[in-house]
Amino acid sequence: MLPPGMPLSRFKVLDLTRVRAGPTCVRQLADWGADVIKIEAPPDGKEGLGGERDGFDFQNLHRNKRSLTLNLKAEHGREIFYRLVERSDVVVENYRPDVKDRLGADYETLARINERIILVSISGFGQDGPYAGRPGFDQIAQGMGGLMSITGVPGDGPMRVGIPVADLCAGMFAAQGTMLALLEREVSGKGQWVQTSLLEAQIQMLDFQAARYLKDGEIPVSAGNDHPTSIPTGVFPTSDGHINIAAAGEVIYERFCNAIDAPHLITDKRFSTAAARSKNRAEMNVAVGKITSTNTSAHWIELLNEAGCPSGPIYSMDQVFADPQVKHLNMEIPVDHPRLGKFGLVNQAIKMNRTPSSIRSATPEQGEHTDAILTDLGYDGDTIGRFHDSGVV
Repeated sequence: MLPPGMPLSRFKVLDLTRVRAGPTCVRQLADWGADVIKIEAPPDGKEGLGGERDGFDFQNLHRNKRSLTLNLKAEHGREIFYRLVERSDVVVENYRPDVKDRLGADYETLARINERIILVSISGFGQDGPYAGRPGFDQIAQGMGGLMSITGVPGDGPMRVGIPVADLCAGMFAAQGTMLALLEREVSGKGQWVQTSLLEAQIQMLDFQAARYLKDGEIPVSAGNDHPTSIPTGVFPTSDGHINIAAAGEVIYERFCNAIDAPHLITDKRFSTAAARSKNRAEMNVAVGKITSTNTSAHWIELLNEAGCPSGPIYSMDQVFADPQVKHLNMEIPVDHPRLGKFGLVNQAIKMNRTPSSIRSATPEQGEHTDAILTDLGYDGDTIGRFHDSGVV
């Protein structure tokens, strides 16, 4: 039973997704209270495209769900699915575009069953167009979406970023689209088809880098750890490591120079304007690095933040979750799995004072809730038994 008062607790979601982009979308809905039924293929002894079930990734992506095994290729499997569609608000899928048609999970079919249904489709490249049939993968989208061309050390060639950002952003945009469609349905009474793709999400996330090209025709290139337009912003050496400094804008730049006892960097013609600092960024970085390398990271971080110049450490993952501010924000949230025991998951970044998100249950076992869900749909014990025997569930 879902706790009352959660923002999405009145909605039922059918989750047909695998891998990452789709599960990321559904996790957003589940964490905010939606009743999510994860529909999985019946066990066949093979590992699916979701990774190892007991692994950290699968457990982090599929919390707060119930699991139903269902063969959507079987007639009775589709019958059960359509019964669920009648009672649901949202269906989320990330198949290749043609697969949903073969399974009878396309929008036209679902809307005939339930005109209020919202189908959310996440693909690699869109539901139509010349690349619609291609399989999607995060790194492919990073490359085609321009991100790799602006990432990495100048002259070293393209570089992927360290997280599957196209997958994750496509999932987040899909969750946003789901909630927009639910809001619109309150006015129209009708559902609709929500679509996004890894490629579209990656391009939107380029943001100002894409706008530089679209407005001014400037093609951005990789700048390593330097900010592409605001200098000095980047990574600088200290006596015991490295730190990030962001001295963007004239006011903060002057604060920075005075804080490090280098007022001459304000009047030096090579660095006296933003344009000059950008043009002479290599000399700027050398000048700053000579100063910051004389003291510790902790010294400079405290000094610069006190002066109103953003600065911070560069953490390894263990340091991230040991940081007192991260602890204060509860970004690690515990879950108690009945078989795997207690471990941490990544918490939601959004906080709400009256209706917060919650981790109500660990990732379910495959088919853990199959019989209970079928019983709720009106199937009796004998029928459910036959479904098991015939491989429908």
